[in-house]
Amino acid sequence: MLYVPPMTERIPTSPIEVKIKLKHRDWEVEITCLESKIKQVVEHVLSSIDTSTTNDPSWNAQITELKKEIESLKLRINSGDISQTPTINAIELQRKEITKGGMTCRGILETLWYEGYFGTDKLLGEVHEEISRRGYNYDRTAVSHSLTDMVRESILSRIGTMRNYRYIQKRPPSESPL
Repeated sequence: MLYVPPMTERIPTSPIEVKIKLKHRDWEVEITCLESKIKQVVEHVLSSIDTSTTNDPSWNAQITELKKEIESLKLRINSGDISQTPTINAIELQRKEITKGGMTCRGILETLWYEGYFGTDKLLGEVHEEISRRGYNYDRTAVSHSLTDMVRESILSRIGTMRNYRYIQKRPPSESPL
């Protein structure tokens, strides 16, 4: 006859050992521990990694230097040495720097807008040719969709009838909230 223990009795099991690989910032750690201690061990390892990276003297020196620079800028702003509202030229420079990376169709159209290209009304074909002339090869439908988005956002206006729209700036870039 086979003996079956009652449900209230626990059958002793051996502890399960677990291996974990952690990647945190520049660190890669492999941990082996009991299953019941995973949370405690991982928290301990992560706190140790964070402590070791913040104790790097070169980091501390850079952080201190940046804090001093921030404080001096705050003082200059509060004393009136620096205008709190950036000039339009500074905003345009920031926008141009942002769009220099990977140029999307929309980014190219915004660049054209900043340059005043849409000061006079342009047909889709003319806009597509200008983009091609600048060395970007976007499908006419992509250009059309981006222009339509700019119309919806009140950056450009659309004049004419379907398949014969002309696009013109609704407001100059200097009045843009972008």
